[in-house]
Amino acid sequence: MIQIDYSSPAGFFAGRRVGGSTSGPRYKRFDNTAEALRFAIEELPCSQLRGAVLEIGDTRFESNEIRSLYDAVHYPLPRKET
Repeated sequence: MIQIDYSSPAGFFAGRRVGGSTSGPRYKRFDNTAEALRFAIEELPCSQLRGAVLEIGDTRFESNEIRSLYDAVHYPLPRKET
């Protein structure tokens, strides 16, 4: 299992939507990783999560790893109910 500091600043690069376009900014900076993960999973369309990259310091995480970090027991924020 990947261990990270959820309070670390993070950069998020959104993937392209089906058809090659993006909606909104392609890069977004977050004060903490937990908020970046919340944005990626709860607000971003699934089609844009594919190809997305989360950057924490020098480490990069792709879409399947982003989902794992959000689903981890140590994720500090309340999750959106589905």
